[in-house]
Amino acid sequence: MIAEISNFETSTLLSPREKAAIRYADVLAGEHQKASTELFDDLRAHFTEAEIIDLGLRIVTFVGYGRLIHALGLEIGHTCPIPTADTGT
Repeated sequence: MIAEISNFETSTLLSPREKAAIRYADVLAGEHQKASTELFDDLRAHFTEAEIIDLGLRIVTFVGYGRLIHALGLEIGHTCPIPTADTGT
């Protein structure tokens, strides 16, 4: 199913609801200025207002994590040590 994401618009495995969610993620992760009335009309055909907000918050949280990881120069699989009271490091 993951392989379908790059060609999601023509996928026969993804539902219209899943395609709407991917479109939303594409816009929020890329050119968020392109969020349009048409996008939200499509989302409302598949999701409640609360679901649209929840989905949007989840999308931007993960996008933000990715941008932070990139800015810090971390690689996937690496961890950032958390200082503890007993070690101070």
